[in-house]
Amino acid sequence: MRRIQWLSGALALALAAGCTRHPASAPALHATATGSAIAESSGGKQLGTPGAMLPQPLVVQVNDSQGNAVTGALVRFSAPVGMSFDPAESLTDSSGQVTTNVTLGAVSGRYELIAASNDKDGKELVLKITELAAGYQQQLGYELQDQYCARCHDQESSPQRVSNYDNLAEKPHSFTEGETLNKLSDSDLIAIISHGGPALNRSALMPPYGATLSKADIQALIAYIRLVSDPPWRVTGVVYAQR
Repeated sequence: MRRIQWLSGALALALAAGCTRHPASAPALHATATGSAIAESSGGKQLGTPGAMLPQPLVVQVNDSQGNAVTGALVRFSAPVGMSFDPAESLTDSSGQVTTNVTLGAVSGRYELIAASNDKDGKELVLKITELAAGYQQQLGYELQDQYCARCHDQESSPQRVSNYDNLAEKPHSFTEGETLNKLSDSDLIAIISHGGPALNRSALMPPYGATLSKADIQALIAYIRLVSDPPWRVTGVVYAQR
């Protein structure tokens, strides 16, 4: 009787094992062509939330030596630990492009991503791309600049906001203009935001916001300016990149 029970149990385990299906791994991709240059098409320097997928996909393009799009070139994406790509590698389409969705790491800061391909001699073509993960303070700064600053400091109009940039005799600096804004200390920025341009002998077209924004709001605005600065501000904090 015990032998019958044992055989029945063994048969059940065998049948269960036979019914278990293991997902087949995706076949390896093989390039059918190679290019001589790789470039960003769109999706770099986006502002996202730590641990979340960026709002727009990242698109890169592979071209030949004449600048023509290459179809079938293999592009691989890599990034610091904690980030992910969907897909992590792909072949370029008929326009020479590859599209991937990027999920940021869990910590705020600047992330350096890499898109790579190979030329006909096997030499690696490397493209470095920066994406931005904004923490709570920086996200608040983004919302404040969109509400109070973008109308003059952003040259581009949007469906929600018409830019006033072209109507100003003295053109305001974009918040990404690191060559200029990196030379200003936090104290300088606090003075200009609080008391207007004349506080540092700048344009009187820059109005004071000290009665509108709290000290915490102004600090959040500065944190956002430092995060999006291009080139990066010297003390923006950690830049996350592959070692």
